Amino acid sequence: MKTHAIIFGIDSFKLNLNEIIFFKKYKPWGIILFSRNIKNLEQVKNLTTSIKDLFKDKNFPILIDQEGGIVNRFRNIINLENYNAKYFGDIYNNDPKFYSKFDKFLKINISILKYCGININTVPVLDLFNADKKSVIGNRSFSKNCKIVVKLSKYLIKSYKKSGLETVIKHIPGHGCTSIDSHFALPQVNFSLDYLKNNDFRTFKKVNSYLAMTAHILYKKIDPTRCATQSKKIINDIIRKYLSFRGILISDDICMKALSGSMLKNAKLTLDAGCNVLLHCNGNLDQMKKLSLIVPEIDNFTNKLTEKIKANFYKFNQRIS
Repeated sequence: MKTHAIIFGIDSFKLNLNEIIFFKKYKPWGIILFSRNIKNLEQVKNLTTSIKDLFKDKNFPILIDQEGGIVNRFRNIINLENYNAKYFGDIYNNDPKFYSKFDKFLKINISILKYCGININTVPVLDLFNADKKSVIGNRSFSKNCKIVVKLSKYLIKSYKKSGLETVIKHIPGHGCTSIDSHFALPQVNFSLDYLKNNDFRTFKKVNSYLAMTAHILYKKIDPTRCATQSKKIINDIIRKYLSFRGILISDDICMKALSGSMLKNAKLTLDAGCNVLLHCNGNLDQMKKLSLIVPEIDNFTNKLTEKIKANFYKFNQRIS
């Protein structure tokens, strides 16, 4: 079965019959889970097993956005409300037990994901902290200090890789500089390119990853007409060249209100701009079917990197089996 350049969400705690029929004909690059898909750990394990069995792929990418703090998809199972990224960034320089605390937090999340059969977490957030109380990133960021964000992000990525899991850096090339939530409107940034290179873009230049998620942000001094997700200029000149990102570029959710126009138009613009894989989160099967008519198979570049990622999953699973 050919793999297509999109990640889909699903509706509930298990695949329904219509989803099974659809996925037997159309294989997305991955499936992403949300709180609506999580009742208990055994149920999630059964769900991920059924997805991998359906695609006949034990290393099929199954993603989740499990940051801690307010972004906790397992909130009905474990309380991580106080353990956001900013908490760890704040204690990094002055708590002698920092690494034992950070390690414990990482091990909790990693253990849950591995038990449940989830192999990719969309962390870390590399966006810089913005003290503006309206900032949408807020305490999802480690710090306003670039060095702290880079150090903790690298440590997090290394911990996940040691456990046979993959991560997704976000929101490239930087979302912290705005107070507008791209779920509801298009954030617009007026900072100069020099300012952004010396601030929000810096973290992404210093952290390597196989996977990155774009920011739905209009950087007016770089491309006044297209947000980063749909901007050839930003993807080519900033993300690929200046930031030297060589991995698979995943869009943020193409149904977010920051993107104007129809869903299909947004999908086409995003792929044309240079994103390798689309993200469609809401689990709406009618929308998924429409997207399946226009979203192509993954290109050779994406296929090669995907196989490399899956090989790492396989090698780790072989070591522990």
